[in-house]
Formats: sequence, structure tokens, C-alpha cells
Amino acid sequence: MGRINFPEVKLPSIRSKIRLYVMRFFVTLAILSFVIRNYAWNVGVAPKIIVKDDSISPQDIVTWDKHSLYVNGERIMVMSGEFHPWRLPVPSLWFDVFQKIKAMGFNCVSFYTNWALLEGKPGNFSADGVFAYDQFFEAATKAGVHLIARPGPYINAEVSFGGFPGWLQRIQGHLRTPSEDYLAATDNYVSQIGAIIARAQITNGGPVILYQPENEYSLGVSIPFPSGKYMQYVEDQARRAGIVVPLISNDGLALGHNAPGTGTGEVDIYGHDAYPVMFDCSNPSIWPPLALSGTYHQVHELQSPSTPFSLVEFQGGAFDNWGGPGLDNCAAFINHEFERVFYKNNFAAGATIHNIYMIFGGTNWGNIGHPNGYTSYDYGAAISEDRSITREKYSELKLQAEWLKVSPEYLITEPGAALVWTYANNAAITVTRLAGNSTLGSESFFVVRHSDYSSMASDNYTMKLPTLAGDVSIPKIFDSLTLHGRDSKIVVTDYDVRGTRLLYSTAEILTHQRFGNTTVLLVYSGPDETNELAVHINNTSPVEADESVTVNQSGGLVTMAWSTNSTRRIIRLGGFHIYILDRNSAYNYWVPEINKTSSLIVNGPYLVRSASINGDVLSLSADFNRSTVVEVIGSPTNTNTLKINGEKTGFEVQDGRIVANISYIAPSLKLPSLSNLSWTYVNSLPEIEAGYDDSTWVAADHQSTNNSYQSLQTPTSLFAGDYGFHAGVLLFRGHFTAKGSEKSFSIKTQGGNAYGHSVWLNGTFIGSWVGSAGTSSYDATYKLPSLIQGELYVLTVIIDNMGYDENFIVGIDLGKAPRGILSYRLATSIIDTTPITWRLTGNLGGEDYVDRARGPLNEGGLFAERQGYHLPHPPTKEFTPGSPLSPPSGPGVSFYTAPLALDLPSDKYDIPLSFSFQNTAGGAARMQLYVNGWQFGKFVGHIGPQTRFPVPEGILNYNGDNWIGLMIWRMEDTGETPVLDFRLEAGVPVLTGRDPVVLVESPTWSLRKGAY
Repeated sequence: MGRINFPEVKLPSIRSKIRLYVMRFFVTLAILSFVIRNYAWNVGVAPKIIVKDDSISPQDIVTWDKHSLYVNGERIMVMSGEFHPWRLPVPSLWFDVFQKIKAMGFNCVSFYTNWALLEGKPGNFSADGVFAYDQFFEAATKAGVHLIARPGPYINAEVSFGGFPGWLQRIQGHLRTPSEDYLAATDNYVSQIGAIIARAQITNGGPVILYQPENEYSLGVSIPFPSGKYMQYVEDQARRAGIVVPLISNDGLALGHNAPGTGTGEVDIYGHDAYPVMFDCSNPSIWPPLALSGTYHQVHELQSPSTPFSLVEFQGGAFDNWGGPGLDNCAAFINHEFERVFYKNNFAAGATIHNIYMIFGGTNWGNIGHPNGYTSYDYGAAISEDRSITREKYSELKLQAEWLKVSPEYLITEPGAALVWTYANNAAITVTRLAGNSTLGSESFFVVRHSDYSSMASDNYTMKLPTLAGDVSIPKIFDSLTLHGRDSKIVVTDYDVRGTRLLYSTAEILTHQRFGNTTVLLVYSGPDETNELAVHINNTSPVEADESVTVNQSGGLVTMAWSTNSTRRIIRLGGFHIYILDRNSAYNYWVPEINKTSSLIVNGPYLVRSASINGDVLSLSADFNRSTVVEVIGSPTNTNTLKINGEKTGFEVQDGRIVANISYIAPSLKLPSLSNLSWTYVNSLPEIEAGYDDSTWVAADHQSTNNSYQSLQTPTSLFAGDYGFHAGVLLFRGHFTAKGSEKSFSIKTQGGNAYGHSVWLNGTFIGSWVGSAGTSSYDATYKLPSLIQGELYVLTVIIDNMGYDENFIVGIDLGKAPRGILSYRLATSIIDTTPITWRLTGNLGGEDYVDRARGPLNEGGLFAERQGYHLPHPPTKEFTPGSPLSPPSGPGVSFYTAPLALDLPSDKYDIPLSFSFQNTAGGAARMQLYVNGWQFGKFVGHIGPQTRFPVPEGILNYNGDNWIGLMIWRMEDTGETPVLDFRLEAGVPVLTGRDPVVLVESPTWSLRKGAY
């Protein structure tokens, strides 16, 4: 999802902030209404729960109880991140992303499929090339990652029409309802994608363990809502397609819709989403009030007590609008501190299916995005758009996920209330206990946070905690513990470490592993803290500890205390070794799995992708962005050979640990200067030239429309969707015979937020709406030159289609809001007008799109696109030499192209490349970047904010020829000489162990039949 989009309301300049408060009000009201309603229903009466008969379960590999999911009989914590393969259209890089997710300690990925990319024409389903899913499933299996499949049919996801294909605009019935024409329209897609997913289920040896029908089916107006009949239809579609794994929901709000026990349309496992601090990236240091829920568990017990507490989308970043502050701000907003406070609060509520949206955002390339966002879908996620993992939030997530991996008793604890004074002696501190189940386990976890969750203060406190040995007051050696601003901790009691039990630890657990006769425990803490740990020891071995650690030993209990510093300390209690780390050092540790039951601990690399042991050979696949010491804890004592990325590496053994020095030398990158390329260009607006023939264009002759959202205000429909054009720039040509008295032309166009339009009369430019961030339609009136009675004239109108709106609220059908011309008037007097006959075009072929490799949305309707000149090897001999860095002045559209040769050491280095823009002079302009035919950037400099456009290897050929295209639509006649700063830039090269990147199929130019 990413965000909820409500219908646009015309508001003053503070509109965006008001919308956020309005959204929060309605969300809060809905949740309060649900809680009050359920309280009224349940006072004195046990809630009626309809339990499905296990005997009719379609499979027994994935099962569940109220605590968690089971896979093959093993209770698991589902620690998941959202990743959409179609936002990274290089299949050979999907495994790279999976490895980075797995390396965090995650075991699952959730993914949407995008109907709009798979069935661009009704009945014509195509999942080939970059749109195929087999390689995605194979990569997940190879990485050891489960999948949650979410095919919709509606997905929201900040994509055009929320993933619906554009032709659904012509469906008269309400979308996402039991309307027969809508249901019939979904059948082909769901049967086809459902069958693809069914083949990849765990029951068939694949990675898919859960299936989500529909998406955020939560709010509806003007219709009966929710409709159990509709949800049941969607669920039955999945079952008919062969889906046998459990069905899970993601209510957009915690409203209990379609939860088990609600009757028709109920799912197997109820889940919901939460975006608690919402999306105001302009103020990344401000967390809004009332954002952190202290009642997740209690509400879950009301709604779905028989299923695991499931957060199917929890905020992992933030979305940014056109004109916004930029996605780096969003990463700073939803940062490592947010993760500590909010994710640990989720764990305090007992979440055992926990999916973070997004873990890797990717790119809204090729017009797939919705109109409220720009090309980048970085999302401020833990893994950046260029696949780098340098954000601290990535490392913080790794600490949390690794703790969960070695804490299976967390899954069976009972969450309590968030309390002050009960466990801590300071009202500024709130503690939630996850109590060990006396029949299933004994460990307890205490989630400690500030009562004011957004507090920047450092607060001291002591604790009194119940344990199997009775109540224990801590700390015992120091005076107090400290919780710094925007931090949260998980204190453990009666915690099992491979047979050794901690009475308590105020330092947080990273991991613990058993290596032969030695157990290794890693704990960490933040700066300027003191911590304590007490452990039961049965042997009489002496305690070996650094002098900076205070140790008290009484009977079989050893208590130790220390202050955080950056020096690692190792405490040895016989075969039990405790590594004490500061948090920043802990970030450098990795816990790669050797097999299902054992792992190594590796310190040092930028990334550890995998590890294996074969006899006396230890092999690591790892990445490095600097020279570093690699340390391996737990390698067998007979290890004689160390291989890193397949190469033998010298090492020594220090205190049982393998230690190797890795030298990183940054490669010399010779990137071409884009100003020196052999640029040629062609006029991409021949439509305004005298004698242009548009007779092959589509006639705008529909006298009615099936669009149920917008009624016609013109003699014939000028909605592009009525004629099969759904993506990119739209062109209209209006023919009329002048009466000679026309003075002005008024037109209302609609293209979605940040769109623009330009208008010409014959070859004369008469004006533009250059666009603004929050305006989706605009009324303009242009003064006309004197016209000659009886002469034929043509109006040419270009409209930038920014994508269709999403369709989150059922019953409004906002996604049907058309793109094109809503109204016009060629005035001859106050009451009289001159009639106009219109033709229009979008991408060549419309829904019968030509470029099957790049899909139905990659191209728009500009001349160069229709001709395919944006593809590699266009017929440049027919073009004119000229550079986009100093293009012709004046309004118009020009297309520039040039070959770009690269020779980069990508066999050893992962090198992020980006194209950067700065429109320094020449007035408002809209630019589209094409890389080997793939549209990978939409730069609107006067609105912003995006100026840097990453393009992955695989789209770019790092060792060969490429073709770069740049469409420049100049919208103003400022008299200035246009100047463009356009560069290719590299990020930090990473010495890598990833698999080789395979170039995607990028068909070259050939003469297109029927192109006009």
C-alpha cells in the first residue's frame, strides 16, 4: 500500500497538512468505533468464533494457531519485507535483493503482482520476460526465503490505478464490488496469475506459504460495505486457480473486516496494516502525537483471537509527493530510531507475522507510478533504490531479526498491557511484559520504552522483574539504567542460551550459537549506557573478564556489569563465552546459516551473502566497500582453507577465530561525459507543422462513455481511456472552420497531480499549464490571434498523463477519473461557440501495444515514441546533430539520442550508476529519460524534487554499447537560451560476491508498421 489516498479536495496552500490531519481523524474514528462496537458486543458474552474444520484443510504443510504460523510442523516467526520484482526489471538482480534480505535475518518476502503489466488488453494475459515470475520464485528458493503472494486484483501500491489495467475505466459497475462486469473482468487475470503462484506453493516445493486475496479492503462509501459476497468471490477465484496455502488479509485499518468468524468472505488468518507516523517527510524529526498504539494486542484479541497477530504491512519508509522534500528525508523520518521504538512495540503486542513495507522500493519506471509520486520508489527503505545497504536502518533491522531467530519462546509468550510504575520506578518509562507460558516455556521479554514515545530525553530508571527465582531488582551493581531519547530495549529474563540460562540481561541479545563445546552469546548496547547480565553457571570454572567489567559471583549465579564503549570485551565462563559489543560495532556482525540448524558468526564485511563448509574449506560470499578485517567465529578447528568469493584468502587463527585481512582498492571508473556523446535529435512534435496528416489517428467520436466516475461535458468523449490510451503523454488535434470572430479558447484538461499541458493553434504556440504538485486538472483560457473566416485551423493539445489515481475507497471509483480533455469552448460570443472535431493518440496501438518486452505502459504518444526512436539503434542518419545540453529555445518537443559505451569492472564490483539533471535555464520543461528503450526517469525540474535517476546494471550494459534517449518538452517562451546540466554519476563501488548480471532483452529499433 504505502499510503491511503483520499479524493482530492481543493484546499488552500496548507492542504497537504490538513489532509494528513483529516486522514488521521477518520482513521482514529474508525478504530475507536470498532473498539466501542466490539466492547458493546462482548460485555458479559464470549465472542462467537466460527472455527473451520481442520479436516477439510486443503493442505497441512502451513498451519497456525493463535500464536504463530507453523511450516512443516515447525513454529516460525515470519519476519518479512516487501519487494516487488517488477520495480526492478532485471531478473538476475532479484537474487541479490533476496540475499540482502536474508542476510538481515529475515525469512520471508511479501510481493504484489501488478495486473496492469500483465493484461494490457482484455483477455490478453502475458507474463513473459521481465514480467515472468519463475525466476523470482527460483531466486527466493535459492536464498532460503518464504514468500507471501499478494496478487490483488487490486494492490494500491502507489502505482497507476492501484494496479488495475486502464481498460477497467470502461467498466460501468463499481470496482472492487460484486458488480458482475467487474467480477467478470478479473476472472482471466486471477485464474492465470493464481495458477502461476499455485505452482510455486510450498506444497509443490516452492517458496509461497501465504496468499492474500484482495488488498486493504477496508473503506467504502455509497454502497453496502464490506461485501462478504465480493470477498468470497475473490477467495474462490484463488482456490479455483489451485491455491491451497492459507489465505491472509491485510485490512487497511484494524477494523476486523473478513476476520475468521465473520462469515461469508472470511479469511483463514486476519491481518492489518499500520503506517503510524504517516508521510510528512518534510519534518523528519517530528513524530506526530497518538501514533504509537498501546492496544494492538487487545484489539487483536477482540478481532481474531484464534489467529497469529499479523501486521501484513507495517511502515518501513514513507512515500513522497511531487514537489516534496525528497526520499532521503523519508529515510531520515522512518529511520533506525523509528525501527527501535515502533517495531519493538509491535513485538510487545506479540506480532509473529511482521511484514515491513517496503524493504526495497525500486523504481516506478515506464509510467507504472501513480500521479502522487515521481519515478523513484526508494521509499526511504532499508535497502536503497540502487540496492545499497548503507542506511543505519538496515543494520538496526538486522539486530532485531537476528534476536528473533534465536528466541523461539517469544512466539508463545503472552503479551501484557503497557504499564508505568509496575516494572520500572520512573513514570517516564513504560514497560510491556511478554510473559513466558508456564506450560510451553518460561522466558519473559520486557519491552522498555519512553512513556512519551517521541521523547528525546535520557531517563534513568531501575526495574523489578518477576523471574523463576522470584522478583529481581536490577541493576544490582550500578545505581540505575538509562534509556536515551527515541530508543527502546528488550530486557530478557529466564532466557535460554543453548542450555545455559540467563536470569536476566539488560543488554540486548544479538545472537547465540553453539560451536562444539563452546556456546557464544553476543549482546550489545547503545552509547553512554550501563548494563547488567546475570547467568546461572553450574560449573566451577573461573570467570575470565576484562577489568572494565565488574563481576559478582554468588553460588551458581554470576552477575556482571559494564559501561558501553567501542572496545569489544569477551567474558569466558568455561565453555560459555559472552561477547559484549557497542551497538555500532554490532552492526558489523552477520550470522549466515550453514544449514537449517547451525550458523557462523562473521564480523567485518559490508555484507555476508552466504557461508558454507565443505570438509576443511570454509567459503564466504561477501561484499566489501572498504579494507577490513574479517573475523569468523565458529569455524571448525580443522579449517585449512578460506575462500572469499571463490578466491583462496590467507588467514590466521586468533583465540579460535579465523582472521583475514581484506584489502579494498576502489577501481578507477572512466565514465563518459554526456556532453561529449554524439547526440542527434529529431522534432518530436511534427503535429504542429503545416500539412501534418492525422487521418490515421483515432477519431474521438464516442458520443457516450462507460466511465461511471465522470460524465461527459463535451459533444464526444475526449477521455483517453475510452479509446485505449492509458499511459504517458497524450495528444489531441481539434479541427475547426473559423467563423472569424473567435477571440479565446478555453480548455479544462486532466492528467493527475503535477501534470501539464501545452496548446498550439496551427504552428503558433498559445500557452501552457506548466503544472503544480497538487493540481490534477486545470481550467485555462488562451487568447487567440485573429482568425480568417472560412479558413481551416487545428488546435494541438499535449497532455502529460501522470498515471491514473488509485482506487482505495470502494464506491467512489476515483481510479476512473479520466485523463484527457474534460471540457472546452472556442468562443465566438458569450453564447456562441465554434464546433471542433477531435482526433487523439497515445502510445502506438493503444491496448494493442507494440513493445511486448517492455510492457504496456513504457511508451506514451509523442512522435518519437510512436516511431520507436527511443529504442536502441534508431535511424540517426535521418536526425540532426545537436546536444540536449543546449537545445533550441522556445516551446516544443525534441527527442535526443546518443550511443553510450561503458567499460566497467562489473565482474568484481557492484557499481551504482545514476543520471542526474539540473535544468538551469530556459523555463519550465518536462523531460523523459530512456535507457536502451526503457523509460527510467521523468524529470520535471520546476516541480521536483527528483533530480537523480538510478538505472540498474542489466538495463545498462556495463561492458558494451548503450543508447540513451532524452525527450525534452519545453513549455514556455521565456526568451532564455535553454541550458541543461545532464550527467552520469557513480556511487561507491562495492567489491562483490553477487552472481553475474544478465542483460535483459531490449529489442532494438525497426520500422514500425502503421506508425504515424
